[in-house]
Amino acid sequence: MNNKLFLLLLLFVMGNLTAQTTEKQKINQVLDSWHEAAANADFDTYFGKMTKDAVFIGTDAMENWQNEEFRSFSKPYFDRGKAWSFTAVQRNIYVNEANTFAWFDELLDTQMKICRGSGVLKKENGQWKIAHYVLSIAVPNENVDELVQIKEKKDDQLLLELKAKQQN
Repeated sequence: MNNKLFLLLLLFVMGNLTAQTTEKQKINQVLDSWHEAAANADFDTYFGKMTKDAVFIGTDAMENWQNEEFRSFSKPYFDRGKAWSFTAVQRNIYVNEANTFAWFDELLDTQMKICRGSGVLKKENGQWKIAHYVLSIAVPNENVDELVQIKEKKDDQLLLELKAKQQN
């Protein structure tokens, strides 16, 4: 391979890696500012970072919020000046080759102690927007049996209700 071809190939690869890094930096900024907007009870900024059809999955089994429902649920918390405060302490971001969607996972410092967030972002009009977010409480493996005992009765009832709905 001649030196010019090698140099062109190297520049192409380096440019592509730089574009991926830049996209990851933009996504980090979106996620950090989204969490900050909740901590500052900035309703418009918080929901402005989400797609119109975004989904938020909360820690309760029945929290599968479509955007408008989540807005209605959240509004009183934001109006009181205190929503929730999540700070990422670790985050992994993955971006497709076309830089049109990304997925991530993060560990969060929250009022519920360590939680895990994961989700999907998509690019709309050149801006990264959160399309899907899942929040879960991280439970150490050695405490799972204890947690199952705490939630067993409520979960058993909910499972009966959900299974009954499936049969109808």
